[in-house]
Amino acid sequence: MYTPINYDKINIGAGFYNPSPVKAYNNDVFEFWFRALFQRATSTLILTVPWDGAVRDFLYYCSFRFGFVPVFERPEFGFTFQPGTLEGYDWYYQFTHALITNPVLTASLRLEIGKDCEILKLTPDYCGVFDVIGYYAEKLASQDNAINMSIINSKLAYLIAAKNKAAAEALKKIFDNINKGIPAAFFDKKILTDDDDNIDPFTFIDRHVKESYILTDQLRDFQTILNDFDCEIGIPTIPYQKKERMVTSEAESRVIDAQSRSVVWYECMKESMQVINDHFGTDLKVEMRYGDPRMKAGEAE
Repeated sequence: MYTPINYDKINIGAGFYNPSPVKAYNNDVFEFWFRALFQRATSTLILTVPWDGAVRDFLYYCSFRFGFVPVFERPEFGFTFQPGTLEGYDWYYQFTHALITNPVLTASLRLEIGKDCEILKLTPDYCGVFDVIGYYAEKLASQDNAINMSIINSKLAYLIAAKNKAAAEALKKIFDNINKGIPAAFFDKKILTDDDDNIDPFTFIDRHVKESYILTDQLRDFQTILNDFDCEIGIPTIPYQKKERMVTSEAESRVIDAQSRSVVWYECMKESMQVINDHFGTDLKVEMRYGDPRMKAGEAE
């Protein structure tokens, strides 16, 4: 396609998007929150693997992006992993083969699961968590824009209409003197009485900023969305709007709720790591950073 996009292409792109003025996903704020939420999600699990540095970072990305990675051995690469696709079904509709494609390889690899490779899984359904991240990133990006608008609109400025240019210039000078700290401002009385049309020389427009100030509510809602995301991925959180009224049982219930999804990730990865360890003689481990909510209170302290 021709780039940069011309008017016709822009018109087609905007016309087929409903509602056309809303571009929730195609903006820098969404990308910012998507990246931030991805890093929050990866913080919930601690992986002990034989890869360090950038390679381990790539493993985190593949696990949370795709939900699984094939793990295998190659003479030229040793014990390694790669993102790939799965195909084939056995009696229980489980995948039987993994397909690996990489620019370094001269030909694609077709590995039999259980024989040539094993699958390191984050989720039981072989899906990543980018859908969860994108869902909340879109809400945070939309709310972020609303907060920016409220910050601008809540700035207090005086709106004063003058009946003529002389009155306006006099008003400017008065405000200059006031802002300098002069305790009294003086102006020519003739400005008020230079004609007999009974028109007020100055008209003050009151914006009633306090009555329309919603920034505090938006900030609270913003924090609520972020807390909901933390609860979704396994970061324990307590709703701050109930901090003084929340009883112990409510707090404990919230912690269990917050780690329900991360427990599934932990169990799935732990079981798949055990299969990999048995097959390749490795020692892969996974831990929950914020503890297992199924432990007793004293053990989880």
